[in-house]
Amino acid sequence: MSTDTHSSDLIKVVSLLGAAVVMVPIFRRIGLGSVLGYLTAGLIIGPFGLAWFSDSHAILPIAELGVVMFLFVIGLEMRPKHLWSLRGDIFGLGSLQIAVCTMLLTLVGLAFGFSTKVAFIGGAGFVLTSTAIVMQLLGERGDIALPRGQKMVSILLFEDLLIVPLLALVAFLAPETIASAESSKLLEVAIAAGSIAAVVAAGVWLLNPLFRLLALAKAREVMTAAALLVVLGTALLMQISGLSMAMGAFLAGVLLAESAFRHQIEADIEPFRGLLLGLFFIGVGMTLDLSLVTSNAPMLL
Repeated sequence: MSTDTHSSDLIKVVSLLGAAVVMVPIFRRIGLGSVLGYLTAGLIIGPFGLAWFSDSHAILPIAELGVVMFLFVIGLEMRPKHLWSLRGDIFGLGSLQIAVCTMLLTLVGLAFGFSTKVAFIGGAGFVLTSTAIVMQLLGERGDIALPRGQKMVSILLFEDLLIVPLLALVAFLAPETIASAESSKLLEVAIAAGSIAAVVAAGVWLLNPLFRLLALAKAREVMTAAALLVVLGTALLMQISGLSMAMGAFLAGVLLAESAFRHQIEADIEPFRGLLLGLFFIGVGMTLDLSLVTSNAPMLL
């Protein structure tokens, strides 16, 4: 029985890798990018396709670490001074995008007969973009360092910052029985702000001395472990605080962008990042229910 179980698990791993190896090159060849290739691979082998996997959510918690590491690597490429220079785009373009798109999507909800509160909450939710998908597409096109790419990154950062305030707004708009249970949302906003301050303080005064000390040990695996500890630890702190793990990892990367060990840290993280990010997109593809999409096609269009 144990041998059969191990064989079954190995078959699933092989099917994951095989689907990615087949679909991603095809989609890149026809100019649609690797993201659609991964999503299609997940759709084919998932419960709504060939059903080789019955529980599509099983791999997502692990696969999400790929998004975290990807944003950490992006953060390593952005020095704090450069990020500060983007503050106008982050808060200006970001708030403009959120406001305009939320208003337009709320009108769509009202047109389909939803109440004002439901239409607004749905519109605000749909405004939030998948950071992983957009950043991956920008990376493949080589647009991240270009002005238009930097503007897109700024908007994504603002959206990540807006998650907790939006959750608090949802609590205020909810029925009284639910709103009373969610009355601590303002406290969560304060906790989130405190967590960001703690990460910044640790990055300024602790991270560089830590890596300098570890470098003296001349143990490459210890440096890799420390890099993973920084990424995952920061992501965990942000998640506990109600913010996105990706934003925490990005912030940690920015704080290490001036470090003398930046290139070594990036080289250590890169193999984990690429593999887990692909696994994340496959996991998302597994959750796509095409029958649900077709039944709501008018609203989606």
